Amino acid sequence: MTDLLLGRSAALPASPEDAQLDRVPNPHPDTDYLARFTAPEFTSLCPVTGQPDFAILVIDYVPGDWLVESKSLKLYLASFRNHGAFHEDCTVAIGKRLAGLLEPRWLRLGGYWYPRGGIPIDVFWQTGAPPKDLWLPDQGVAPYRGR
Repeated sequence: MTDLLLGRSAALPASPEDAQLDRVPNPHPDTDYLARFTAPEFTSLCPVTGQPDFAILVIDYVPGDWLVESKSLKLYLASFRNHGAFHEDCTVAIGKRLAGLLEPRWLRLGGYWYPRGGIPIDVFWQTGAPPKDLWLPDQGVAPYRGR
């Protein structure tokens, strides 16, 4: 764990592909619980116009042996600021990268995107069914009505 971004100065990665995403051991691997990260100011670029796109991302996961380290997650998500991709691509790519790194019991990602061309595009991705008896709160982002 000496190569973690945690506890040292780190620059904003140039792209999501260049971003280091760290994991740390889960102190309760025998317990199903939900961990949530909310990124209310997520930004990427439209791959056609180069204009910024904005979203609220809500990441819910049930850890297995690993937790995502929050500083590396923050830098990874910020690396999308200069990344051109459609809403669907950004949302699904983040979910797949986290699932691959963490090997969680379950993970879902809600991408609540602000309108582009007058139409909001919300994107949802998950690894499968959540564990039985898991308390699964609503993600707390209302359907678009002038967010």
